[in-house]
Amino acid sequence: MNPYVNRTPFEILARYERLSLAHASDTQDKLEAPGLWRGIGFRVGSRLLVSGIDEINELLAVPVLTPVPGTQPWLLGVANVRGNLVPVIDFGRFLFGDRTQHTDRTRLLVVRQGGGNVALLVDEVFGQRTVDEEQRREAGREEDPRLARFVDSRVGEQQLAVFSMNRLVRAPDFRQAAA
Repeated sequence: MNPYVNRTPFEILARYERLSLAHASDTQDKLEAPGLWRGIGFRVGSRLLVSGIDEINELLAVPVLTPVPGTQPWLLGVANVRGNLVPVIDFGRFLFGDRTQHTDRTRLLVVRQGGGNVALLVDEVFGQRTVDEEQRREAGREEDPRLARFVDSRVGEQQLAVFSMNRLVRAPDFRQAAA
């Protein structure tokens, strides 16, 4: 029997609310399980990275950018994000010297830094990733010297590089956007 037949709109919404709250409660217990680390996975060029979910404020489609003269080639410009000007960095160009190609999967990762936010242009965001203690124990080291200063380990079957956004925004070369 269909649970929505002969129900008022209010009763249907109340049922959805109960189901949603029950699901959210169950999900929250799973997410806060001891020993689990959560991050957001993304791709820069051919490299798969993951950063702590607490290090990324927001994910955005790429808005209109206004170029800023006299800056490093990896600083694409500034974007107006809800009334705030946010510098936009071509993350692939900063890390590897390769320009990021704009596609329908290209996104911005908004990261907090001293004095405001900064947005990192990445090739793709592939969502939340969870790493358990066993995966952390089996973690490999980062071999690429361009990433080693920002990456502690590589985890999971995909060997995601665990990237520290906090170290990135404190790096002197990242903070020096003037050409």
